[in-house]
Amino acid sequence: MTGSEAVEAALPAPEIPHSVAAAWGVRERPHKGPKPALSLARIVDAAVRIADTEGLDAVSMGRVAASLDTAPMSLYRHVSSKDELIKLMVDAAWGDSPGPLVPGENWRAGLSRWAWAMRAALRRHPWAAHLPISGLPIMPREIAWFEDALAGLAGTGLTEARKASVIMLLSGYVRNLAATEADIAAAVAASGLGIDEWMASYPRMLGQLTDPRRFPALTAFIAAGVFEAADAPDDEFIFGLDRILDGVGVLVGVRGGDGRR
Repeated sequence: MTGSEAVEAALPAPEIPHSVAAAWGVRERPHKGPKPALSLARIVDAAVRIADTEGLDAVSMGRVAASLDTAPMSLYRHVSSKDELIKLMVDAAWGDSPGPLVPGENWRAGLSRWAWAMRAALRRHPWAAHLPISGLPIMPREIAWFEDALAGLAGTGLTEARKASVIMLLSGYVRNLAATEADIAAAVAASGLGIDEWMASYPRMLGQLTDPRRFPALTAFIAAGVFEAADAPDDEFIFGLDRILDGVGVLVGVRGGDGRR
């Protein structure tokens, strides 16, 4: 046993947060009286539906209880607070993980499929992309997604630490773009314009505000007509995903997989 293993063995087991224990089903909440008609899964599903249709701000214990035709206090037999409920909602929003590599699939195709599946989950539940990350992956679906990404990188020669770096880079990209797209969609909706009209108004406004001598590169950019119409919905995602996977491919080709030549 190494020194670090000995120290680890001497430390007490960390306390599992209620939300984590509830999600994994390893700890039931004590309650008196008859078995409740509600379940944790029903409560989380109802909260997710409210967030999807009305926005995350609409989620409250009272609102969720009303949607289930029950009293707010009945929810507390299963979930201790709104914060705990939101953690469970985020895990539910991810849905089932995309699965490990399929026969004939290489690491790049597997990671691409993984990223597209994450993008689809965040499009179904855009509110999830705006929530800050509260810690390392620990919830059941988070762990399943993490496992699949790690397994997809198994044959690359990358160290475990570099695998984690790749996964963090890729998931951060998907989350950031999903949040940006949701913000833009909200801005377009608030403007009352169609997406193409909204895009075209930007260069026209810049043309009134900027001096071509001060901003020659921007002037050339506007003249190229980049904002005259919106791109296809997935163009930006494909561009960024390909560049990230290109970079991972370079890293995979580096001897030892730890970034050293």
